[in-house]
Amino acid sequence: MKKLLNVLKWIAFLFLGIAVFVGILAWYLHTDISKERKTRLQDSEHYVDGAFVNEERQAENELGMDFLGEQFFGEQQREPEGSVPVTPIDVSDLQNSPRPGLRSTWLGHASVLVEIDGYRILTDPVLSQRVSPFQFIGPKRTHKAPLELEQLTGIDAVVISHNHYDHLDEATVRHLATQGTKFFVPLGVGQYLEDWDIPAPQVVEMEWWQSANIGELTVIATPNRHYSSRGLLDNKATHWSSWVISGGAHKVFYSGDSGYSTLFAKIGKRLGPFDLNIIKVGAYGPGQSWRDIHMTPEDAIQVHLDVGGKRLLPVHWMTFNLALHDWDEPIDRALKAATEQKVEILTPTIGEVVEADQPHVNKKWWRDVD
Repeated sequence: MKKLLNVLKWIAFLFLGIAVFVGILAWYLHTDISKERKTRLQDSEHYVDGAFVNEERQAENELGMDFLGEQFFGEQQREPEGSVPVTPIDVSDLQNSPRPGLRSTWLGHASVLVEIDGYRILTDPVLSQRVSPFQFIGPKRTHKAPLELEQLTGIDAVVISHNHYDHLDEATVRHLATQGTKFFVPLGVGQYLEDWDIPAPQVVEMEWWQSANIGELTVIATPNRHYSSRGLLDNKATHWSSWVISGGAHKVFYSGDSGYSTLFAKIGKRLGPFDLNIIKVGAYGPGQSWRDIHMTPEDAIQVHLDVGGKRLLPVHWMTFNLALHDWDEPIDRALKAATEQKVEILTPTIGEVVEADQPHVNKKWWRDVD
């Protein structure tokens, strides 16, 4: 009996320790939305009972023990075992003004350097090694970045889709802010930048369909279907967004993280078509609830058709292990669906520059990695 009591005592201590750890972690990761900012959030039609909601609601979460079993014991090859080819970026080019025209350079995951009509824009720039609150644990980069963070210069503006760690990277934001880069963010996300001491004039917090300018470039916050959270107590406390970047001669659409939605057809009708669509194809999973917030590769091709455009650059695959599929499955499925739908898809290597107004020869480089 005494031995059983001792076991129960240690179990109680274990659960108490876990509760204390979770409590401390929740406090550490918690971000308080200021009273002034919260007042603006409450004015949004998408903010209901203290949280943002999707216009098309997500299915009920159907992930249970089967999902946990697959997470820990699934046989997918979720990370490349070989070396992923990376084309180093010529950082000296960043010291000069961009040339006219439109070009894109995939930096990995959802980070794309877009040079459009004389401006440099970054989508969800993440150059840290891990997408996590801590750099000693969490999903780690599966390949080198095409440049080091300290080499990243000459960026006019950044668009942030939402606050998840694989899209909002504190280290990268802080670095760019010292150079005067401007940040366009969804409602509420400005709180993080304020907490990181980013000067207020460099932050533009926007509701869906609002537009703002940087020089002769117009940036428009557009809808998508996702959610937000950065800690344990802030589920959907800030908004999420896709983005349109419009220059004097070219237009670019960036989906952000999203499930498929009829909202994309509305974007296409109102603002399309585009010269380049940057659309996520990876980190999807089993069940409708996951698909509602993380579209499949086939969904991504449909989004491209819905918004209208010339070329599709698929992103949000390979760089970080975030889902239950083979690391190269998203690009293979996207390529197959694009061929069937006669969509011009781009498959550059990390760091490779693609000129929008010039022919591009795709290579299936991932099939040589394994």
